Order: sequence, then C-alpha cells, then structure tokens
Amino acid sequence: MKFFVDTAYWVARLNQDDQWYQQAKQLESQVKNSRLYTTELVLVEFLNYFSNFGPKTRVEVSRVVNATLAKPNVRVVWQTQALFESGLDLYKARLDKGYSLTDCVSMVVMRQETIQDVLTHDRHFAQEGFAILL
Repeated sequence: MKFFVDTAYWVARLNQDDQWYQQAKQLESQVKNSRLYTTELVLVEFLNYFSNFGPKTRVEVSRVVNATLAKPNVRVVWQTQALFESGLDLYKARLDKGYSLTDCVSMVVMRQETIQDVLTHDRHFAQEGFAILL
C-alpha cells in the first residue's frame, strides 16, 4: 500500500502537544510496512514549522529528516522545474481555494504516483478527492 505523508503528519508525530499526536502515533504502526511518499517541499515546511522551537528541537527535527531520507520505504520527491510548474498550474486552477503551493505539488505527486491516501488532516486534500487519514 502507498501513502503520501503531508507536513501535518510529520509535525503531529514529533510534537506531543499537537492535537493530532495520538492519531498520528496510531497511524504510524498501520503504515510502517507501506511505501511512503513525501516531497522536498513538505520536508521544508516541517523544518520551518519547528525553526523557532529552540536548539534541542531543531536537532531532533534534523535527525528525523535525515532518518527519513535514509529509510528505504520512503520516497522523497525532489523539486524540479517541471514539478514546480505542474504545482503552479494546479494553484492557478484553484483560485477559489486556499491551497498552498506545497499542497498543490503534493497533489500532483499523488496523482502521478496513483496515491489515494494521505497522512494529514488538511481538508484541501479531501476537496481534491483524496482520503485524509488524520
């Protein structure tokens, strides 16, 4: 099974004060043997989210990203000009929505990889027909 991992899940898994922490923790055991996809932009958002949490947290977040990059069951899709432009096309096509460019790029990747399930609570993915799991 394949899942896309959004910023919301990465944040919830690391931040015990996050309202989605328990759900994310439960999902972790369900998806541990699955193929996980994320993007460079999602990882950037994750690092940015914790940028003001202090040195100890920054070290931990960096460790999580390094470990993620090394996991054989995780595929990080790196930003290219073509992917950026595809995400921008979706961004421009959904002017009535509040989708971020990161979300748009993630949705493009999900469609390219035929992924239906996304580890997130972000309703924007549901608006595009994906199944959100947080």
